[in-house]
Amino acid sequence: MSKYSSACVAGKGRWQTMSSPSIEESSPRVMERKGGQMNGVHGIHTQQDFDPSAAPPFRIAEIRAAIPDHCWVKNPWRSMSYVFTDFLVVFVLVAAALYFNNWHFWPLYWVGQGTMFWALFVLGHDCGHGSFSDNLTLNSVVGHILHSSILVPYHGWRISHRTHHQNHGNVEKDESWVPLPEKIYKNLETGTRILRFTLPFPLFAYPIYLWYRTPGKKGSHFNPYSELFAPNEKKFVMTSTACWMVVASFLVYLCFLIGPLQMLKLYGVPHLIFIVWLDCVTYLQHHGYEQKLPWYRSKEWSYLRGALTTVDRDYGLFNKIHHDAGTHVMHHIFPQIPHYHLVEATEAAKAVLGKYYREPKKSGPIPFYLLNTLLRSFKEDHFVSDTGDIVYYQTDKDLYKFYKTTKSA
Repeated sequence: MSKYSSACVAGKGRWQTMSSPSIEESSPRVMERKGGQMNGVHGIHTQQDFDPSAAPPFRIAEIRAAIPDHCWVKNPWRSMSYVFTDFLVVFVLVAAALYFNNWHFWPLYWVGQGTMFWALFVLGHDCGHGSFSDNLTLNSVVGHILHSSILVPYHGWRISHRTHHQNHGNVEKDESWVPLPEKIYKNLETGTRILRFTLPFPLFAYPIYLWYRTPGKKGSHFNPYSELFAPNEKKFVMTSTACWMVVASFLVYLCFLIGPLQMLKLYGVPHLIFIVWLDCVTYLQHHGYEQKLPWYRSKEWSYLRGALTTVDRDYGLFNKIHHDAGTHVMHHIFPQIPHYHLVEATEAAKAVLGKYYREPKKSGPIPFYLLNTLLRSFKEDHFVSDTGDIVYYQTDKDLYKFYKTTKSA
């Protein structure tokens, strides 16, 4: 077996999985000194006697039964009120930026408008899930308006995101921030590895993902003939790509009308901040928990086990601004629940979920603590074993030496 093989051991007729130690603690010598259990390839010891990869003793139906009936109700008027409110804030911010038009105000505008672009994305995301309303036409129209305005191909992304939800936590089939198998990782050029796992570069990855997906996967969210899509989905992708091109063309026209520098300040910089928000939040929804969480293959994977590997986060004052995007576990179990009911549904389900639900660390008004979580995860979570049906992220020690050298330089 490889030195970086699965963090699983067979025992007593079932798979037993324990939490992974820190990088320094994972050497065999340190594990022996600490009396940790070992599988001969990667030191693993128990944490609080709870195995997060063990099949849960409850079923989805039990979680569903614990959630109040009104949490399932989609109110299109309420959903539209969020859309109108968010667009109103966007236009007010533009008006304020044009009125003040000084370098004291522009940075505040960029952060505020980038955050609002991210909020628009979350509402369009709800349209794609059908949690916005029960009206498919309304979902599609509003979703196209929301996503096209921030240069996201609505149907192209909706379909790939559906694949992510149907296969969450599955190394072989997941679509979003899926870990690279060791073989694919080791075939990446050193420069690519460094860029992929060195902040801030990964936080600008979303446009590249839309055009090219991730290493080991082919296709584009703009190409109706991409392997991302079934033949009967081509017309949807063509519609969304056409909408994207209309908005992109309009933005180019505005560059000629008011000047590229003004457009960069009004739209370009906020769009970059939106991308950072998107990459940061979506990455932390599936990575960076203090105890390493499992990824699955083959028969060990199930919809429920995959959903239970997701992570809730507290974003302080941004929780309601970005429509509770940090309440992610319940969203992955039941993506049809509207965002404005997710917190209540999560609270109701905790009694069933037990230790399989991990309480998010409480944030201050600004979630600065998540920066350390990002840094730690990008330094430690690089690839998973090519073999094994339950695997954990492992660390490229050479890349870790790069971080050490950079820090001491």
